[in-house]
Amino acid sequence: MAKQPMLKFVTVSRDMPTKRAAEERSHDFAEIYADYAAAKAAEQAARCSQCGVPYCQSHCPLHNNIPDWLNLTATNRLEEAYQVSQSTNTFPEICGRICPQDRLCEGNCVIEQAGHGTVTIGAVEKYITDTAWEQGWVKPIAPPVERDQSVGIIGAGPGGLAAADMLRRAGVQVTVYDRNDRAGGLMTYGIPGFKLEKEVVMRRIDQLEQSGVEFVMNCAVGEDLSFDAIRGKHDAVLIATGVYKSRDLGGPGSGAQGIVKAIDYLTASNRVANFGDRVAEFESGELNASGKRVVVIGGGDTAMDCLRTAIRQGALSVKCLYRRDRANMPGSQREVANAEEEGVDFVWLSAPVAFSGDPVSGVTVQKMRLGAPDVSGRQAPEVIEGSGYVEDADLVIKALGFEPEDLPLLWGYDGLEVTRWGTIRAEYGSGKTNLDGVYAVGDIVRGASLVVWAIRDGRDSAEAILGYLDGTAAIAAQ
Repeated sequence: MAKQPMLKFVTVSRDMPTKRAAEERSHDFAEIYADYAAAKAAEQAARCSQCGVPYCQSHCPLHNNIPDWLNLTATNRLEEAYQVSQSTNTFPEICGRICPQDRLCEGNCVIEQAGHGTVTIGAVEKYITDTAWEQGWVKPIAPPVERDQSVGIIGAGPGGLAAADMLRRAGVQVTVYDRNDRAGGLMTYGIPGFKLEKEVVMRRIDQLEQSGVEFVMNCAVGEDLSFDAIRGKHDAVLIATGVYKSRDLGGPGSGAQGIVKAIDYLTASNRVANFGDRVAEFESGELNASGKRVVVIGGGDTAMDCLRTAIRQGALSVKCLYRRDRANMPGSQREVANAEEEGVDFVWLSAPVAFSGDPVSGVTVQKMRLGAPDVSGRQAPEVIEGSGYVEDADLVIKALGFEPEDLPLLWGYDGLEVTRWGTIRAEYGSGKTNLDGVYAVGDIVRGASLVVWAIRDGRDSAEAILGYLDGTAAIAAQ
């Protein structure tokens, strides 16, 4: 292909990969977007304006060199594009699928601000690395020199896996401990297949295993193995457990059968739909929306995942209760639009106050309005007196976010310092905790956040751990 000039944003319109029709995709768990063809990926990459100060890059948590790999894609130098992309991002094909680009790189694209429509950065990023896998450019890690030092990583989510990748590239021996039966954390069991097909995650796990990373699964720290034992076995330890404690919702009747947590619901669905596992709670109907009137409470991306999963399970109706309006919803607007296309009914400015029946048969809802802004500048919802009513429901899913578990209590180890929110107290950038040789990254430090931030933290902490192992940590921190 001849070299294409860039700056085509005036003559070429923004064009996303084809999205499968809602009536088709709402019956399966396959990803909803088709792949770019080579010519289309090159065409869309060529829309990049090659900014002198690329806001897309500065607003990416990983500071990916986006203009360079767009240029390389536009000129059909895909293997080089992959190398540039992989140099700053451990899992670009995953970020290309699930990052909220509308709030990060694409939302800050200069040509988007100029009214020409953003470059489809996420779709091109996914295309580059999917092509790299197809062409065999993605290889197991082969460090130039093996070291006799080892690092134990607690948690096989994106932060822990990103650190494992970086440490193995430096020749460190890495063992990853996780209480689940499969690695990947919420990428495996929390995010539905229609956003992230599980083969995409599993092939990265396989690559790490082929690279010499040891995975110890079904291992609950504090039960199957003590924290002290892990520290004694390794030269350094990285805590990357994520946050899995669901925020709860009270009110009369909140303990009724049929009111479930989002993480339990999504995990069951992912096991059944994506791995073919048998899950008793799914088979009994407890965590299955088939034939039911479903109400999901919450407005974040987890709520969107639950809503769209319920549609695919054959729910009779699916409604989302959110106490603010659409403009103030924390979840991706792209996901809201996808959910609406698939048949979800959003009930804005509505808050649950009680539940009727056991098993649950209804949710008492109080209508709200947005009042004066709170201390953060966000308008606070206020109750509209006398506006209550009942939404019929056979299954209520609480998707109110996640909080950290009490790790010192869970692990029987009170020497690890935590904040008043229960997150681990760790040094910014390095992830260094109060314990010698112990680091922490991702949601267990930040609170519930994005996969891309966990990857960033894992990479940064791996670099700090290498400094610690080399005896240069103090110098690196200056």
